[in-house]
Amino acid sequence: MSRSPAILVFDSGLGGLTVLREITTARPDAAYTYVADDAFFPYGRHEESAIITRVVPLIGDLIEHHTPDLVVIACNTASTLVMDHLRKAYSVPFVGTVPAIKPACASSKTKRVSVLGTRGTVKREYTRKLIADFAHDCEVTLVGAGNLATLAEAALRGESVSDDAILAEISPCFIEGSPRTDTVVLACTHYPLLLEQIRRIAPWPVDWIDPAPAIARRVESLLKKFESENIPAPAKFLFTSGKPPSSVLTKALQPFFGAQALDHA
Repeated sequence: MSRSPAILVFDSGLGGLTVLREITTARPDAAYTYVADDAFFPYGRHEESAIITRVVPLIGDLIEHHTPDLVVIACNTASTLVMDHLRKAYSVPFVGTVPAIKPACASSKTKRVSVLGTRGTVKREYTRKLIADFAHDCEVTLVGAGNLATLAEAALRGESVSDDAILAEISPCFIEGSPRTDTVVLACTHYPLLLEQIRRIAPWPVDWIDPAPAIARRVESLLKKFESENIPAPAKFLFTSGKPPSSVLTKALQPFFGAQALDHA
């Protein structure tokens, strides 16, 4: 029997939990470590060079300490900047998270698509190249939300987040006309944390494209050699600040780890 694979999932904060949830469903046998870089959150407010300078050696330290078989960068902002650097620096396989523009444009009926991301992600050359490569017959609107990731974290921590605050962030995605927007790419892993509320208050129904299921399929394909029915050790949750999560947050975290016990010490 092969051993369980060890998977490290990294994000600027708690948004990567939406990716983790899909991966744990696909590979419940894996040993998981989730790292939230709360000490530098949110990434969208930092210069590109600062993100690269911080994340690349930080991932190296995490690889050395946790010895994962695969690393998932569950953050669009980081992935659009650091993946090439990481793959050159470290031999472990990496799976990144990038705006799901290709499937969104392929599935849109009206051919009006919006990309909802952090301000950093939507201005990135990587994002614009995805549009150039895959949105030939679509009109794509880039929407940089300044506060939505922070609102998502607040909601997960049990704080009240008003409909008006969220609507102010998502409204630019909805372009009136004939035809009008019918598809929105969730280009930040935090945003699915608010998806139920977003759907309820949206100006009209659209398809919300979450990349997490595709990321989980990619992880599963890379880890086929690990076939195990072992019950792994409890999953680990870490803040880079070293702060322990509150009791409310700990309770909110557990469902994202599937049936695995959670160790946040």
